[in-house]
Amino acid sequence: MPRPVSGQVVVLMGASSGIGRATALAFAARGARVVAAGRTERALDTLVGEITTAGGTAVAAPTDITDPAAVRALVSAAEERFGRIDTWVNLAGVSVFGRVEDITDEEFDRVLRVNFLGHVHGVRAVLPALRRAGGGSVIGVASVEGVRAVPLHAPYTASKFALRGFYDCLRIELAQEGAPIAVTTILPGAIDTPFFEHARSKIGALPKPPPPVYAPETVADTIVFAATHPRREIPVGGAAIGFFLGQRLSPALTDALLSLRRIGVRGFRNTLPDNGTDNVDSTVDEPGQVHGSHPGKVVKRSAFTRLAGTLPRPGDLLTAAVSRRHAKTG
Repeated sequence: MPRPVSGQVVVLMGASSGIGRATALAFAARGARVVAAGRTERALDTLVGEITTAGGTAVAAPTDITDPAAVRALVSAAEERFGRIDTWVNLAGVSVFGRVEDITDEEFDRVLRVNFLGHVHGVRAVLPALRRAGGGSVIGVASVEGVRAVPLHAPYTASKFALRGFYDCLRIELAQEGAPIAVTTILPGAIDTPFFEHARSKIGALPKPPPPVYAPETVADTIVFAATHPRREIPVGGAAIGFFLGQRLSPALTDALLSLRRIGVRGFRNTLPDNGTDNVDSTVDEPGQVHGSHPGKVVKRSAFTRLAGTLPRPGDLLTAAVSRRHAKTG
């Protein structure tokens, strides 16, 4: 059984802002010792300051997730500081909005290196540490875009499809081994974070999250829950229903709906002009913040997420049983 959150050491890759920052604050508020990793040193320092001022325990660990050696060094530093790692959360991600023909080879390469290979580096680095700790959890933040493709976001969507497949492979292999390491994939919908202000835009405007838009705290609470109640996948936000149903019942019909410019183009274009800054190749030197600048309604809670995440599915229970059997038989 996983340790209570209050007794865990948690490493978060991508803790500078948005969901990652909200998750670090949520873990710390519940008593976990937090290692906050990411590229933006200034934002990590303000995050650690906020946590320690509130009485929590956290350290900043500037790390480039695309550098496997740096990620392995992060694992060693976390173990040296706190003795072990209980939960590893992969959150880092970058984005380029635009038509496939307008996005460069280098931009496709960069998004896949951060969003997909960065998660791979994190998992490969932390698995030996989780075994040394006697077990633990890997939590990967993908997206509902890993369930259903959307236009004008091909590199990001492709990276999230790849992540779902990667975490599925990992989960199966660990169950075959009987390893006491859980793997949970989080699938957020549209979330009000600085992600859209930090994205690179080639659509003639600042990108925006399509409604309904949820608060980042809904994702953070889900991740904290998964650290002690692992699930195969947990969607976040009621809009995820549409993504799952559309892809399962009629992908072609969903293609047709998203082909309508009013839905598939205007739904992602803000009325604000592009701010001209992004974090694709280099960091944005900011103090870090949880929330974005979405001017519309932001939903604070999701009954669908609570329902989807609370009860384990029969397949989850069966996979866990198989893993325990393999653990006993070796």
